Amino acid sequence: MESEKNIVFRYALFLIGLFIASMGVAFSTKAGLGTSPVASLPYSVSLIFTALSFGGWLNVLSVIQISVQIALLRKNCKPLEIVIQTVLAFVYGYLTNLSCFLIKSLEVKNYGWQLFYMFLGCIVLAFGIWIQLKGNVAMLPGEAMNRAISTVTGRRYENIKIFFDIFYIAASAVICLVFLRELKGVREGSIIAAVLVGNIIKLYQFLFQKINGHRSQRELRN
Repeated sequence: MESEKNIVFRYALFLIGLFIASMGVAFSTKAGLGTSPVASLPYSVSLIFTALSFGGWLNVLSVIQISVQIALLRKNCKPLEIVIQTVLAFVYGYLTNLSCFLIKSLEVKNYGWQLFYMFLGCIVLAFGIWIQLKGNVAMLPGEAMNRAISTVTGRRYENIKIFFDIFYIAASAVICLVFLRELKGVREGSIIAAVLVGNIIKLYQFLFQKINGHRSQRELRN
């Protein structure tokens, strides 16, 4: 049976990953070239309906995603997992607000700086997600909803994720064009993030395995 100390460590690791990921989203938002697919929809809505902040609309989307899971899984839905998802989702929403506040004073002088913050956001977001995967204690509502739909329909998880990433970007674009007459929540950065983040996570994992491999070899020699 897993020790309490190890469980606490893994949850702490997951929460650190959440904060780092929220910083990645904040840098992407600061760039103004569009944020990650999942964050693009609440960010676009927050530009129009200002009653809630960016993080607040992230929380609303999380509640919708959790509700979809409950409706689909029904008796197979695990109450404890839903509770953990809900708590972590709201923590992530507030961390996103905090991260945006922390870098509020940074200046974006030109398109070069926009590109810099966009790529920095991708690197930081990927690192945060990679750390969450290492924690391996829970999934955020968006990914858990994709998993639930995959389970019920029998379709591949990867295909469900791609569909919803495209849906979030398309919905964000429509909302911005209708209400703002311009693209703000989603731009070239959203597409680049969709391509880059997953590949950067693979790079982190590759480097981690390489370092662990070298460490194991040194220990064997000693």
